[in-house]
Amino acid sequence: MNKNKKYRQGLFVPNNKDKFIGERAVYRSGLELKFFRFCDNNPKVLRWGSENIKIPYYNPLTKRTHRYHIDNYVVIKEGDKITKYCVEIKPYKQTKPPTTKYRKREHLLYEQKQYVTNQAKWAAARKYCDGRNYKFLILTENEIS
Repeated sequence: MNKNKKYRQGLFVPNNKDKFIGERAVYRSGLELKFFRFCDNNPKVLRWGSENIKIPYYNPLTKRTHRYHIDNYVVIKEGDKITKYCVEIKPYKQTKPPTTKYRKREHLLYEQKQYVTNQAKWAAARKYCDGRNYKFLILTENEIS
């Protein structure tokens, strides 16, 4: 795994291995690590996996089809009902269009490209989830505490 020293990254070892779907859980941020701990320790979470669902999406910038690895798949018991979620974890700032205020041109262009790519990924994820009766969620630091 290539580590970016700017972010908290590593391999998460679940305590409740029977709930985990897949071979390994790699977290790429502190937010993902918090969410992994939530899934592992919450008795309402029946099953969960990390990057185990791959969705094809069309990127309008490259004009090619790519694969989007959803951050998490989670099965939660909510009362008498069982709900399946595809969960993307992002900093709040990356869920909104970039602003031009006090931005260097190169940085603004990078953020704009990321935003367009993310929108394409999320549209594909919503379509994928609608066809399977899953719910698609984007969680930020505002929801993960």
